[in-house]
Amino acid sequence: MIIAIDGPAAAGKGTLARRLAQTLGLPYLDTGLLYRATAKRVLEAGGDPADAQAAAAAARELTEADTAREDLRDAATSRAASQVASIPAVRAALLAYQRGYGGGRGAVLDGRDIGTVIFPDADVKLFVTASVEARAKRRQAEFTARGERVNLAEVIAEVAARDEADRTRAAAPLIPAEDAILIDTTSLDADQAFSLALELVRRKLGRE
Repeated sequence: MIIAIDGPAAAGKGTLARRLAQTLGLPYLDTGLLYRATAKRVLEAGGDPADAQAAAAAARELTEADTAREDLRDAATSRAASQVASIPAVRAALLAYQRGYGGGRGAVLDGRDIGTVIFPDADVKLFVTASVEARAKRRQAEFTARGERVNLAEVIAEVAARDEADRTRAAAPLIPAEDAILIDTTSLDADQAFSLALELVRRKLGRE
C-alpha cells in the first residue's frame, strides 16, 4: 500500500504521515529531508545551493546518515532546500531513492510531488494545506523550540515565498493530484487532523 501525502511547508503533513504510518504498520519517509540533507551537504562544502552541478552531485552522494542528522531544520537549510528542490537534476537523482523506498514494502511518504510524480498510482493521495498565517506560526514555534528567535512577519514572508517557488518551479511544481483528497488543517489540531485523515484513508481503501 502506498499513501502519498503532499502539501506546502508547515501544513502538518509530516506529523500526520508519521502517525498514519505507525497506525497502519507501514514504513514512513519524509522526502523533504532528502532535499534538506542535499542542501546541507552543499552548504557545508562551501557551495551555492543554486548551483545545479554541485546540488546534483550532493544528491547522488546522499546516504541514510545524511537524512538522520538533527540539524536539518534550521532556517538557512530550509532556504537552501527550497533552492536545490527546484533543480531538475536533483529531483531526478532522488527519484529512484523515493520509488525504491516505497515500491517493495509499501509506505507512507510525504512531500510535494508524491502523488503527482513519485507515485502517481498511489492507493491513497492526501493534499494537506493550511493558511499562510497558520503555517507561519507553526514554523515560528519550531524555531523557538530550537532556541532560534525569528520574527513572525519574516516567517510569513518566507513561507509565502516558499509557496510561490514551489508552485511555479518547472520541475514537479506543488499542485494537488487530480484524485487527491484535500485536508485543510488551519483550524485543526494534530489529533483532529489525524482522526480525519485516518477516516478518509479507511473509507478510500474500503471502497476499493
